Amino acid sequence: MSSHHIVRDDQEPALIIANGEACSMELLNQLLEWNPLVIVLDSAIERVLELGIKVDVLIGDFDRNFDYNYYKNSQFPIEIIKLEDQNTYDIDKAINFLINRKIPAANIVWATGKRMDHTMTNITNLVKYQDFIKLVLIDDYSKIYPLKNTFIKWYPKQTILSLLPVGTVDGVTTKNLKYELQNETLILGFKPGTSNEVLNDGLVEIAYKTGHLILMECND
Repeated sequence: MSSHHIVRDDQEPALIIANGEACSMELLNQLLEWNPLVIVLDSAIERVLELGIKVDVLIGDFDRNFDYNYYKNSQFPIEIIKLEDQNTYDIDKAINFLINRKIPAANIVWATGKRMDHTMTNITNLVKYQDFIKLVLIDDYSKIYPLKNTFIKWYPKQTILSLLPVGTVDGVTTKNLKYELQNETLILGFKPGTSNEVLNDGLVEIAYKTGHLILMECND
């Protein structure tokens, strides 16, 4: 069984395991290597336990037969949190749990694939939390996260980067991308910024004036 301890001083990103398509064990083990706080949605708990992962927090509305004592005993110590709010998804419950605990960052896995409506919601919902917690949604093919108005990061040449506007994003300007943007407007469904790539090894700069912008680092 994989084992870990509660994150010390909340410095390492927590790990949220949702209930979408599973990622590779190689990726999962990389994320578990630094002993994060592991939060699992109730709908995914059986899949997670089959992999021998120690769970710290189990969260959800538990809208099916649920044996608290079984998980308390088999995963001791574990915190089980039941939230019956039907106006939020379980993944939102997990994110808000971390915000309330003042944990500054989290990686999210198993949040893409399978149900496309869930995938789209999980991706676009990232922007509403960007002022409260740093979130990165990860699968075997991409890292997805919201950008602040100014973003600078080093990338190797030909790294695929996609810009996803949530709604309308104005004043988008980039440097060191193959298809440069100069004070452009991106619109979800009409003018996205997908499948761009890094022009040369070095820093990529992305800036925008208004709206909400998500970056996808793609490695397929």
